Amino acid sequence: MTTKQPPPLMKKHSQTDLVSRLKTRKILGVGGEDDDGEVHRSKISQVLGNEIKFAVREPLGLRVWQFISAIIFSGVAIMALTFPDQLYDAVFEDESVNSKTPIRLYGGALLSLSLIMWNALYTSEKVIIRWTLLTEACYFGVQFLVTTITLVESGRISTGAMLLLASRILFTLITVYYYYQVGRRPKKI
Repeated sequence: MTTKQPPPLMKKHSQTDLVSRLKTRKILGVGGEDDDGEVHRSKISQVLGNEIKFAVREPLGLRVWQFISAIIFSGVAIMALTFPDQLYDAVFEDESVNSKTPIRLYGGALLSLSLIMWNALYTSEKVIIRWTLLTEACYFGVQFLVTTITLVESGRISTGAMLLLASRILFTLITVYYYYQVGRRPKKI
């Protein structure tokens, strides 16, 4: 009995034909740019996503600013919770506190925000960093407006209040700068 030899393996011409390969990739939807300008090499990377796409090119000093913000939020929150009278006196020098409850509630809200700040310090996801910076900028903006309106209504301007207003403007500008820097698209080389 003679054994029949299998026919030699034939190479598919479609794999070597460049036009055919390009047509196949176009049908699969790979190889071209998507809405974000990313070029996917395979259908798997297109479906699962490209990890490099989510990596953030961090602006210089971003992590330092996040750390300083977390410390400021935590410090003021602890001060508002434990020493509400002293915190109020630092801003509004001549006025007395009617109730400590609102200041302690303010401290609780700040403590919650500080937990978000501390957790954002350890993430590398662009969306979380941007939302945290936006939250921080909104807080500083609202605090600036509320303090300004309160000072105008009372007619008293103290040194502590002016320092608070100046620091809120500075902190808002720094936070908005980092917000836009993190959201910027990286330059393609």
